[in-house]
Amino acid sequence: MTPLPFVWPYALIFWAIFLWAFAPEYLIVKKAREGVTVAGSKDGGSLQMILIAMPIATLVAFPLAWVSALQFPAGMRIAVFVAGTAILIAGTLLRRHCFKQLGASFTGDVRARADQVVITSGAYAFLRHPSYAAGTLMNLGLGVALGSWMSALILAVISIAVYSYRMSVEERALVEAIGEPYREFMRTRRRMIPFVY
Repeated sequence: MTPLPFVWPYALIFWAIFLWAFAPEYLIVKKAREGVTVAGSKDGGSLQMILIAMPIATLVAFPLAWVSALQFPAGMRIAVFVAGTAILIAGTLLRRHCFKQLGASFTGDVRARADQVVITSGAYAFLRHPSYAAGTLMNLGLGVALGSWMSALILAVISIAVYSYRMSVEERALVEAIGEPYREFMRTRRRMIPFVY
């Protein structure tokens, strides 16, 4: 069965949301690549891992969406499509909220300064890394909108894997630079899922 993102009029909705969600990510990556090349970068190869793993996962997820055995039940196609696009939109809105909360502290690569303020407002009142939670939601939503449980699973698992490495690198750099204020922040919040992880 043809995935709804390739069927009119669902295609128009899906691709408009896809571009709105992911186009700003390319600008972030462009700036981040410059930061990684700076001497003393704390990135630890995490940006490179994201830039390799996520496109591969996406390239695998799209063709898998055409495999009938890996699709959600046919009777749920429209509901699954709506749920997937809603998750993608929610993830995108959360990610942009995080950009706004962090302001100048938001970078696509890992950077930390001793005078950096630990942000504890907005989504950061509940999570240490809501931006990575948002990125995972965006990718999960993409897989669900494609109508394939396998595409959704692959995109979610790869997102969690690469972001987990990135969070470890970032937390190490922030503890080293900021010290106790960031340790306290870590003690009082989960990484990506409130009360769970």
